[in-house]
Amino acid sequence: MKERPAVALLIETSNSYARGLLRGVMAYIREHRPWSIYLPEHGRGDSPPGWLKNWHGGGIIARVENGRIARAVKASGLPAVDVSAARLLPSIPWVETDDVAIAELAAQHLLERGFRNLAFCGEPEFNWSKWRCDRFVQFVRESGHQCSEYRPSARTGERPTWQREQKDLATWVSNLDKPVGVMACYDSKARQLLDACRAVNIAVPEEVAVIGVDNDELLCNLSDPPLSSVIPDTQQTGYAAARLLDQLMSGRSAPAEAALIKPLGIATRQSTDILAIDDKQIADAVRFIRRHACDGVNVKDVLKAIPLSRRVLESRFRRIVGRTPHEELLRLRLERVKQLLAETELTLAAIASRAGFRHVEYMTVAFKRIVGQPPSVFRGEHRAR
Repeated sequence: MKERPAVALLIETSNSYARGLLRGVMAYIREHRPWSIYLPEHGRGDSPPGWLKNWHGGGIIARVENGRIARAVKASGLPAVDVSAARLLPSIPWVETDDVAIAELAAQHLLERGFRNLAFCGEPEFNWSKWRCDRFVQFVRESGHQCSEYRPSARTGERPTWQREQKDLATWVSNLDKPVGVMACYDSKARQLLDACRAVNIAVPEEVAVIGVDNDELLCNLSDPPLSSVIPDTQQTGYAAARLLDQLMSGRSAPAEAALIKPLGIATRQSTDILAIDDKQIADAVRFIRRHACDGVNVKDVLKAIPLSRRVLESRFRRIVGRTPHEELLRLRLERVKQLLAETELTLAAIASRAGFRHVEYMTVAFKRIVGQPPSVFRGEHRAR
């Protein structure tokens, strides 16, 4: 009988992102051979547990976010996989969420709501924030718009107090041209920004729309107003890391390139639930489509709700939104299909019905044409079983 491999998980349990990683590892273990898991009480940035120095396990999955963890993992000599963006151990395999894709999704979300002034609010000392910022700014400028960046006061020694950070944020957001759509590097930073807006009486989302990253439901729903957020596929990230470690522990080599896992979509809440479109009829059309896309409506239904000819509607809609009403209906339905494929075990027929497609065959053909792969393949790549 094969002995269970002992695996240390140096991953904190204090935030939803890390807990998602752990759920992905758990899903892999359930589907494959069992492991003996060593999960110490561990916070982000903590030192490694003392027992790791003399531990004779089979492998490690770690968020290598400081030099102490990096040295301990390297000194162990064990197969290891890094699930941090810090890249303090470039010699070991690395699995992380795709920060470029996350930034593009957030930018598209704000641009689709009609914002032409955009901004990024980040934490420049973290790689993941820098990568998100760089791509967000680039994407916005490629779309023909200007983008501002929040640059915290220069830090020497200790981190500034919360009160100082709030003052800096309030000054920055007060000086932005409005209305403005802002991507915050993650949900906690977005909450800080919402607090700063409230302190200087800036209306959210009417003057400033804010989107975060991680979809930490507790943080997002405790925010005022509730916070929209990009949904990273943390379970698939943890699942991929576990699969990679299993390969290493079995004596197989690991790919040299990083494994970057794309996000699942966006959870839209009140902080971005607005349309910054001056054309009221087109704003009404966009709102109708977003509200009813998965109810199976078509362009004729849109025309019944919006008193325009089809030619005028399509011309003005394309000029403002960048797509025809039909293309927008299809895009929203396919986003719903992606979410249901990744998060549920529903059949394709059930998914087609819930996403507003009358025929599963049409959904499948449209999905493959636009997404680039059949629904079954997408589900296999994005669902941590």
